Amino acid sequence: MPFRIYLAGFDVFRPDAIAHGRTLQALCAEAGIEGLYPLDHQAPAELAGPDLAHWIYRANVQLIQSADGVLANLNPFRGAEPDSGTAFEVGYAVALGKPVWAYTQQSGTVVEQVSVGQASDAGGPRYIDANGYTVEDFGMNLNLMLACSATVVVGDARACLRRIAEHLRNAR
Repeated sequence: MPFRIYLAGFDVFRPDAIAHGRTLQALCAEAGIEGLYPLDHQAPAELAGPDLAHWIYRANVQLIQSADGVLANLNPFRGAEPDSGTAFEVGYAVALGKPVWAYTQQSGTVVEQVSVGQASDAGGPRYIDANGYTVEDFGMNLNLMLACSATVVVGDARACLRRIAEHLRNAR
């Protein structure tokens, strides 16, 4: 039975979401992995609003539970940060003890991505964003809660799948 991986990401919001999901699943198959694409677009037609949202939530949580791991698209979405739903899915998988691999095109540190200046106070100098909030400076390209909980690959889904396949070969 192939390793089953949940395909987390904001890709479900693309205009070509279903076709893109099939492309991701084909990339997974090339790596000997079964890709489980979120079920957002397979909901019963009669559902709408909160009922639809709850159906999608339950279906995707069950899909994560059935998976062996997660592949997460952590590229910025609607701003400087990854999609909040994807961040939840990563955290949920980690809480279940499942391995998470993530990919992003963001190679620069969080400071390089969002810092607009520096400030100084009793705690010493710190980087700040446009709203004056401290920008974490750990030399990572994602928030520490994502960067420390996943194997992060700078690149695309294909590069990340190569890393997963390599991990699976070495684990045997």
